[in-house]
Amino acid sequence: MNNSRWTFGALYSLLTALLFVSVIVSVRLGAIDLSYGQILDYTLSALGFSSSSPLNTLQQGVFMQIRLPRVLLCAVVGAALAVSGTLMQALFRNPIVEPGLVGTSAGAAFGAALVFVLGKSIGASYSDLLGSLALPVAAFAGGLVATLAVYRIANTQGKVTVATMILAGVAVNAIFTSGTGFLAYIARDPQARSITFWSLGTFSGADWKAVAIVAVTTVVGVLLALRYAKALNALLLGESEAAYLGVNIQHFKTIILLLNTLIVATATSMVGVIGFVGLVTPHLLRLIKSADNRFLIIGSALLGAIVLIAADTLARTLIAPAELPIGVITSFVGAPVFLWLLVRQKSQSQGGFYA
Repeated sequence: MNNSRWTFGALYSLLTALLFVSVIVSVRLGAIDLSYGQILDYTLSALGFSSSSPLNTLQQGVFMQIRLPRVLLCAVVGAALAVSGTLMQALFRNPIVEPGLVGTSAGAAFGAALVFVLGKSIGASYSDLLGSLALPVAAFAGGLVATLAVYRIANTQGKVTVATMILAGVAVNAIFTSGTGFLAYIARDPQARSITFWSLGTFSGADWKAVAIVAVTTVVGVLLALRYAKALNALLLGESEAAYLGVNIQHFKTIILLLNTLIVATATSMVGVIGFVGLVTPHLLRLIKSADNRFLIIGSALLGAIVLIAADTLARTLIAPAELPIGVITSFVGAPVFLWLLVRQKSQSQGGFYA
């Protein structure tokens, strides 16, 4: 369904408004509910303005140090995963591809688990040099290795075979998941618990530092993705056609894989493995408006942020004061959508994007 009544600008405005509303609602809800007036007062106080009423120090601390950074981290991680899904689907020319299917998330999880368990024993000098960046760097390395392995296996005579890619993704995911499981087995209790929660996705450790790191890589990733949006559109026509249009195919694929791994691995290293956001979000936007990657990249960033904020709000409120792992929520919704896409693709005989 391409709804021509909606312009790109109108859709962007609608998604931006929905994102703003979802942030406000999510910040308000939780084990300690905050009123909209309190949210306004605490925000003004953080910006240096005086409040007309006395502030509750405890609730202000909950808002500024727990609730707000968590919601903002949800937004930037959701944007990163959705944009990653857009890039991967355009690169492989298939709408059922997402980072989790081609090993990126599992590889990043394994890299992060190495840091959790082995820590400085990997190399004291490197650990001291990287400091707090050791986790994202290790996750990036693991995600890159996994993605390249799947891509090399699926690449036959310069063409990516989708069936081989999915099978290779299953195998690579199994290898890295087994490695993560082994590290959890040999880890001490606190480390094993961290790996377990992390493998299901969690925003419970969100802080302003994590928000800053993921926000930087996500913004850079979105800007670079927009730069290559026209080349991604050309690639949807086929590799030969894209080459005729002046795209250096091998160089371009390498750039997209590196860019995808950067944004996914950084997000994964902070919050763990969260599936299906990168799969569902771009496809919903295609159904709503267009398959133009210039639209999908911006739209996916906005809608992905909304989707993950909504999922985290459910995770925090369904069994409050306890919370569900957010990966449970996204998988519960995303898996049926993935099956629907498989059935839909099977019933269609299309070339181009579905080839």
